[in-house]
Amino acid sequence: MARHLITSALPYINGIKHLGNMVGSMLPADVYSRYLRQRGHDVLYICATDEHGTPAELAAKEQGLPVAEFCAQAHDAQKAVYDGFALAFDYFGRSSSPQNVEITQHFARRLNENGFIEERAIRQVYSPTDGRFLPDRYVEGTCPHCGYDKARGDQCENCTRVLDPTDLIDPRSAISGSTDLEVRETKHLFLLQSKLQHEVEEWVARHEDDWPQLASSIARKWLNEGLHDRAITRDLDWGVPVPADTWPELAAEGKVFYVWFDAPIEYIGATKEWADQDPENRDWKSWWYEADDTVRYTEFMAKDNVPFHTVMFPATELGVREPWKKVDYVKAFNWLTYYGGKFSTSQKRGVFTDQALDILPADYWRYFLIANAPESDDSSFTWEHFTATVNKDLADTLGNFVNRVLSFSKKRFGEEAPAGGTPGEAEARLGEEIARLLAEYEQQMEAMQFRKAAAALRALWSAGNSYLEEKAPWLEIKTDKDAAALTLRTAMNLIHLYAVVSEPFIPATSAAMRQAFTLADDTAAWVSADEAKSLSLVPAGTPFTVPPVLFAKLTDEDLETYKERFGGDTAA
Repeated sequence: MARHLITSALPYINGIKHLGNMVGSMLPADVYSRYLRQRGHDVLYICATDEHGTPAELAAKEQGLPVAEFCAQAHDAQKAVYDGFALAFDYFGRSSSPQNVEITQHFARRLNENGFIEERAIRQVYSPTDGRFLPDRYVEGTCPHCGYDKARGDQCENCTRVLDPTDLIDPRSAISGSTDLEVRETKHLFLLQSKLQHEVEEWVARHEDDWPQLASSIARKWLNEGLHDRAITRDLDWGVPVPADTWPELAAEGKVFYVWFDAPIEYIGATKEWADQDPENRDWKSWWYEADDTVRYTEFMAKDNVPFHTVMFPATELGVREPWKKVDYVKAFNWLTYYGGKFSTSQKRGVFTDQALDILPADYWRYFLIANAPESDDSSFTWEHFTATVNKDLADTLGNFVNRVLSFSKKRFGEEAPAGGTPGEAEARLGEEIARLLAEYEQQMEAMQFRKAAAALRALWSAGNSYLEEKAPWLEIKTDKDAAALTLRTAMNLIHLYAVVSEPFIPATSAAMRQAFTLADDTAAWVSADEAKSLSLVPAGTPFTVPPVLFAKLTDEDLETYKERFGGDTAA
């Protein structure tokens, strides 16, 4: 079996993330990782908080905390939410770790040795009131394109246009609010991406046909526009320091690397963090160094992160001139919107992940988000759609099936799976259908087509309901008790099958379904085609219990409560 390295875009440290962030990176990466593990692959799923840059400093200042303390607390808060969503990271690290500092500085030194870093004097905004140069995000003002009055110096959140701080109308310091700003000369390090353009083009050309159209088109657009040399240092108090042994003057001035230089390197840094916890049994370099023939590397991210992962970070890796593993497959997602409007951390618009867990258990959200993942285009979250999906797919199709089968069997046959007669034509047809749908599910999961995989999973659940309606054990038992027993035992086998194959989507519910049966040796990691056809993994006499309601139906009152709390169509 192949070794699979999986990473999802690093969530930024300044605040709990919204559902759009969850479905655009971490959740699908978790679903895919779980599936691969079940199929017997060696999987390493790595993520971390992205802790450097201007927003971290501003958020810490707002809370009156030292930035290191703020980041430590925010990391723990985010990790608690991801635990609540049952994200099964092998390691969830921090970009401020010593390991990331070490590897980032190593990359910078190597790039410099190879002629891909240059020191340049540039003109930058300076605030006499604050006594410091202001990095782009420390400057706020009115966007010259759309008139939004809270645009940042790097980008307008409202119209998404990329900006320079000097583009802003009525600029002001994001630290003090002072409008007394000057433009002064300062020195920074530039990554000479223009010298790497041809190599990056060749590398992208070897991969883009395999990537989703969204990822390849964004990468190609950036390359067609030409790679520009990019400043990779900033004037900040918090970040990976420029190494004094290579750039003593800049180090003395307190320069740190730009967050988008060190953040992707943290994938490697976090893997080393993971390995350093158990160095006798974990080898981080085998996943990242000279690993092209032994590791399949898949990255998950929303479309705004695609340029950094398909162009900028590969340029960095190529320029280092060392055999670091580069991504094989980029799974990119469009936006999940909230009633057609953007989720926004800064504007507190939409449902945030901690709020979601306060309302309902994680499996409700996991299933809905993946079943409606914004793969081919943007998708919209509405409470009406969420409620309808939960009620139809989770409560009625799956939850009601499990409850009907186990409750009726317990009432009429006791707390062991009944024996019944020999499987007949209906069971043979069912087995063929389940095997066919399972193969479809596997195919879509292998292809990382998550909406299609959810549809195949839903079809598996529906097949059980169709079988139950066809056989109608509540009628069979009146004339043929053995026939009713066979139907119920077959349905119990379906429940066990659902427990196994649904685990990537709804792990807690899958565990509850599986634990309903007291099987002496229940080690099934997956279900083979032959097992799907025979439906015999839960033999007669197997003790079982009826689990609590798996999914509660949501009412009109629930719907109105949610819309009142978070806003309905007015949120757009």
